[in-house]
Amino acid sequence: MPDGKNRHAELYRMETTDHICPYGLKTRDLLKREGYAVEDHTLTSRAEIDAFKARHDVETTPQVFVDGRRIGGYEDLLTFLGKEVKDPDTVTYAPVIALFAMAAAMALAISWASHGSLATVAAAEWFIAISMCLLALQKLKDIEGFATMFLNYDLLAQRWVRYGYVYPFAEGLAGVLMVAGALMWISIPVALFIGTIGAVSVFKAVYIDRRELKCACVGGDSNVPLGFVSLTENLMMIGMAIWMLIKPVGLGIGH
Repeated sequence: MPDGKNRHAELYRMETTDHICPYGLKTRDLLKREGYAVEDHTLTSRAEIDAFKARHDVETTPQVFVDGRRIGGYEDLLTFLGKEVKDPDTVTYAPVIALFAMAAAMALAISWASHGSLATVAAAEWFIAISMCLLALQKLKDIEGFATMFLNYDLLAQRWVRYGYVYPFAEGLAGVLMVAGALMWISIPVALFIGTIGAVSVFKAVYIDRRELKCACVGGDSNVPLGFVSLTENLMMIGMAIWMLIKPVGLGIGH
């Protein structure tokens, strides 16, 4: 990786009254963090932008020049510096990890506020219920995209297409009611129903049919692979529903 110490870079980026190029700002920040002295040139009008592109035979801005040599745009700079360029199509578990981490933090916070302790049965219950709410929210951000991706593997949705549109609302409803510890006669059968169908569907698609699919569990634009994560989501709902049916009186949420 090039050492930026005491090196000079010229940056040409768009900054008009209508638009400030975010990649221009990211490029400037990256250069400075790598130790480059940055000569920052802003292109403030369409005429300036078009003239710059024509002069250097480029189609986009920003453009970086290091010691007089044109490097290119933001991703070209990352490559030049030996840093990883993220592929938007790369399979990743990051969205699910972030979601479950936030659900765990919220569950522990509620447990502390309600019981003065982190190690409570209610904390575990809230973790699952909040996870259901957050997962439902991810699906509802683009319900059309979710429903379309869901059709790839869900057995009920393949027979009744509208189920893909119902599912996020059902998951969210069950999650909210379980957070509140209220109307369990609604939340338990809903969670048990959608969780069981989901678990069977995922197991069949991944472990029997051996299909390589993306999971719709965190929304329609997800690059999370279908498999363990989506199966875990459904098993959590099943387990929560069963636990709510059999747990001892006075233990957990609402007590």
